[in-house]
Amino acid sequence: MFIMKAAIIWTISDFPAYGMLSGWSTHGLMGCPICMEKSDANWLKFSGKPSYFDCHRKFLPMNHRYRKDKKSFIAGRVVRDPPPPRLTGEQVFNRVRRFPTAVQQPHGEPNGYCDTHKWTRRSIFWELPYWKDLLIRNNLDVMHVEKNVFDNIFNTIMDFTHKTKDGLASRKDMTIWCDRPELAVDLEYVGKKIPRTVYQLTAPQRESISEWLVSLNFPDVYCSNLSRCVDLDKQTMTSSMKPHDAHVIMQRLLPIALKEMLPADVLGCITEISQLFQSICSAVLDAESLRRLKDTVPILMCNLEKILPPSFFDVMEHLLIHLPYEALNGGPVF
Repeated sequence: MFIMKAAIIWTISDFPAYGMLSGWSTHGLMGCPICMEKSDANWLKFSGKPSYFDCHRKFLPMNHRYRKDKKSFIAGRVVRDPPPPRLTGEQVFNRVRRFPTAVQQPHGEPNGYCDTHKWTRRSIFWELPYWKDLLIRNNLDVMHVEKNVFDNIFNTIMDFTHKTKDGLASRKDMTIWCDRPELAVDLEYVGKKIPRTVYQLTAPQRESISEWLVSLNFPDVYCSNLSRCVDLDKQTMTSSMKPHDAHVIMQRLLPIALKEMLPADVLGCITEISQLFQSICSAVLDAESLRRLKDTVPILMCNLEKILPPSFFDVMEHLLIHLPYEALNGGPVF
């Protein structure tokens, strides 16, 4: 007979579950539970969704040249705001202590919801006396973030119908928000043809990538049979890859496969994202490298924003900004 005592150090979950466990809604505007009300996301009229496009220049040094760039991001916009502070556990607790728990108020949202905050309730974890003293209470699931980022990149460069982040609605939103006349379309246009971009592969290139995926052979249990996910006739994916498959391709194969197919600036961004996930997912983390990543990821995000449309930047891409901090304080992913 003995008494066992246990403590919850933190939670790790996919992003929708993150919202349920933390009490901060991760949907819509202000969907980032770390930036909170300072997310600065915008609503895209034609795509009908929030976008975190041009939300990352504020993470740059105050004297960085991108902050004054009025052409490459939201047209005519200069960013002078400092990066949003990451609230301590005590500061967060002082905000949520007045809210009811899900048991006390199972329906409805607190006053100010969607106006000044996205708190749906006070998480039951705040009943733990040490919860407010933890550096990280709710962890981002790196594999979930990586899978979504990979899907968005791969579907867009392959220009998969209904999966790409660069369709007609995306171009109309880009026409409203950005100064990119070479990619702009008439807001009344209802056709199917839109100007091609530097980040879209041609039909022969898509065929080459599809055949490459089918031909890949891996050691046992290293990766699943990707040929089952590819339709060579239609040059599309018949089903979504599993998170571990996306993990392998994102970190090890995608930059190599696209090396001769994309311009240097586009390939460079994809390679940096690959290296970011490699660094964070290493069995042994180098603290100094992660500190450098905290400084370089905002530049990477801004370089992506100079190339891709606003509709590409959902909350999953935005979360890349916060991964180095969580790796520094939470340790290795595996």
